[in-house]
Amino acid sequence: MSSTPTTPVSTATLEVPDGTLHYEVRGQGPVVALVAAPMDARAFAPLADLLAVDHTVLTTDPRGILRSRLHDPKQDSTPELRADDLARLLAHLDAGPAAVLGSSGGAVTVLALAEAHPEWAHTVVAHEPPLLGLLDDRDDLFAREDDMIGTYLAGDRLGAGRKFLALANIRLPEEMVVGMFGGEPDPQAAADERFQYVHMIRGTTRFRPDVAALRAGPTRVVVGLGEESTGEICERTSHALASALGTTPTLFPGGHIGFVDDPAVFADRLRKVLAG
Repeated sequence: MSSTPTTPVSTATLEVPDGTLHYEVRGQGPVVALVAAPMDARAFAPLADLLAVDHTVLTTDPRGILRSRLHDPKQDSTPELRADDLARLLAHLDAGPAAVLGSSGGAVTVLALAEAHPEWAHTVVAHEPPLLGLLDDRDDLFAREDDMIGTYLAGDRLGAGRKFLALANIRLPEEMVVGMFGGEPDPQAAADERFQYVHMIRGTTRFRPDVAALRAGPTRVVVGLGEESTGEICERTSHALASALGTTPTLFPGGHIGFVDDPAVFADRLRKVLAG
């Protein structure tokens, strides 16, 4: 993994009707927002530091995760609500229209942003959106997803993790699987994990983007795909979305979390995509 510089970070919160959003700002220059779900802002810190050399970089914890607290913690986190949050943050910072990168569930968030709030994003990069509803075998995939969530709610965290990886068609060494999903996480991580399973996954994977609105809208939509994601479920969903939009996926280095594994190489690629 490449080392990254450290950049001064301004942290703050924004009150929204149903909670409080944590956000961070780095750098100066054209605005780029980095969003994920369920990952929080910490996952983007190395990439954000690199981009902050010549960009104003916004990162945030998605609603219900870590430092972004909801008044009702049992409220679902939908792509539409997360897009509203992102639009509020950009408006609060007077930071639009911006370039926005969303990864995984965050990729679904930025698609919802381009639909509902196109005035706040001139470009959205949807990196590996897990849009299972776009696939022909979605009914089977949704059933497997429901089984995975049921396994988690029954108290089998490791079993649910195994089913998650199987559904995503991600193969990892056994010791890594046990390290990720075995044992007991700390209380905050456990709360975030439960929120993801119970209140975030279904709304994210079953979101159906308005392809006609995206094609006709003013926001440039780029579908990103990791070069190392061959055979994984998000390769299929990324191709399905790009095909519906009449484009092809834009390749990024690494796999599903390439921005974590090698942020310097990922940053170089993102700069070229945004310039294009």
